[in-house]
Amino acid sequence: MSVRFKLITTLTAILVVSFISVSIFNYNVSRNSARNEILNSALPLTRDNIYSELQSGLMRPLFVSSLMANDIFLKDWANAGEKNVMQLMRYLYEIKNKYGFFTAFFVSATTGDYFYYDGVLKTVSPKDSHDVWYYDFINSGKEYDFDVDTNEAANNVLTVFINHRVNDKDGKLIGVTGVGLKMDQVANLLKTFAVKYSKEIFLIDPQGFIQVHPDKKLIGNINIKNIPGFKNIADDVLAMNRTSSSMFKYKVDGESVHLTARFIPEFNWFLIVEQKENAAMMAARNNFIRTLGSGALVTLLIIILSIITINHFQSRLEAQANTDPLTGVANRRSFEKRIDAAMNSQLKTGRPFSLVLMDLDGFKVINDTCGHNEGDRLLKEISKVINSSIRENDFCARWGGDEFIVLVSGDLAQATLIAERIRNSIERTIVCEDVAQAISFEMQVTVSCGITQYLTGDTLDSLTSRADKAMYESKELGKNKVVVS
Repeated sequence: MSVRFKLITTLTAILVVSFISVSIFNYNVSRNSARNEILNSALPLTRDNIYSELQSGLMRPLFVSSLMANDIFLKDWANAGEKNVMQLMRYLYEIKNKYGFFTAFFVSATTGDYFYYDGVLKTVSPKDSHDVWYYDFINSGKEYDFDVDTNEAANNVLTVFINHRVNDKDGKLIGVTGVGLKMDQVANLLKTFAVKYSKEIFLIDPQGFIQVHPDKKLIGNINIKNIPGFKNIADDVLAMNRTSSSMFKYKVDGESVHLTARFIPEFNWFLIVEQKENAAMMAARNNFIRTLGSGALVTLLIIILSIITINHFQSRLEAQANTDPLTGVANRRSFEKRIDAAMNSQLKTGRPFSLVLMDLDGFKVINDTCGHNEGDRLLKEISKVINSSIRENDFCARWGGDEFIVLVSGDLAQATLIAERIRNSIERTIVCEDVAQAISFEMQVTVSCGITQYLTGDTLDSLTSRADKAMYESKELGKNKVVVS
C-alpha cells in the first residue's frame, strides 16, 4: 500500500468521522443556540476579523508613509534646498511601484511645492479649497492621518491619502509626505468582506459621515444621522467608548437590524458591521453544522499537512532554481536577484559595492588533459576556495563555464584585497596530480580577475561589461593577475 494512498485514507477517515460526529451533536443544539450565536459570537467575531484584516490592509501604507517620513534621503534632499527634483521623482516613483500604491507625494513646508512621482503638481495655497487638508493637518499637530479626497494628479480620482508629518532632528517641520490608495481598492476590500461574511460593512468618521463604502456615491455625502432607522441610534454609536466595541439594534421597514461598531484609533474612523436578522437566521440554519469547531479543527489539520508538503517541495524547487547543480554555489539567476537588491540598497543608503569577475586560466587544457571528471572536481574545489576567501556579507555565483563572479560589499580597495586573496588561494590549488606525474609535467590552475565598482545609473550589463574588460586585460598582461576597471 503506497504512502500516498495511506495519507488519503487517513485524511478521509478524519474528515468523515469528525464531520459526522459533530453534525449529529450540533444538530440537537443548533435550533436553540442559533440566535444567541449570531448576537454573541458570529457578529462580534466577524467584526473583529474585519478589524484585523482592515488593519493589515491599511497599516501597510501607513507603515510605508512612516518610513518615508523618517527617510534620511528625503530629509537631506529637502534640507539641501530641493535642488535635484529628478532624484525625488525617482524616489517617489520607486515607492509607488514597489508597494503598488496609487500615488506617492511630498509637500515642502519651505516652498509649498507639491511633488509627486511625475514632477511638481502645484504650489499649495491656503486660498485653494483643495489644499485645506494640508493646513488642517499641519495645524492639528498629528503625526499622521487618513484623508479621503480627489487626486488632482490623476483626473481627480477619489483617493484615500495617508499623510505623515516630516520633521528634522530638532522637531522643525520639513513637510508632509505619504501615499495614496485608490478608493476603488479600499471599496473592493469592503465588498470582499461583505461577500465573505454576508454583512453590510462601511467606515464612518467621528462626525458620522461615511468615509469608505462599496457604494462610492455615499462617501462624504451621507451621515448616519440621516439614514432611516440608523438615525435612532446614531448618537449612541458616535458616543461609544472608543477603547471597546459595542452592539446595537434598530428597525427599518419592520425588520430588525443588528449592528456592531468598533473604533479604529489608527485611522480615527469607526468600523460598522450590520446584519439583518432574517438573513442571519436563515444563514445560520443552513450553515451552522458546517461551520462549527470540529470543521475548523479538521480544516486546520488539512492546512497544516498541506503547508508541510508544499513547503518541503517548494524548498527543493527554490534550491534547484537558485543553485548551480555542479558547484553548489549560487547560479546566474540568483546573482541577478542579489545585485538588484544591492542596487536598491545603494540607492537608499549610498553604501558602495563592487564586482569581481574571474576566469580560470588554462582550464580547457586541464579539462582536455585530465578529463571532464577532473575538470568538474576542479570547479567544485575552486568554488570552495572562493567561498572560503570572501566575507559573510559577500556573495559568490557561478557566472558560466569556468567563470565565477563575486558581489563585494565595499569599494574597489576592499574588492581588490578579496580578489588577491582568492587569486593566491587558487594558485596553490592541486590540479590532477596523478596525470601530471605520469607525463612529468606540472599543471597549475590560476585565475584572472577584473574588478569594478557600482556607479550611479549602472545596470547589471554595464557593470559586468566593465568587469569583463578588466578581466581580459588581466589575461593580456600575462594572466593570474587582478586588474581594476
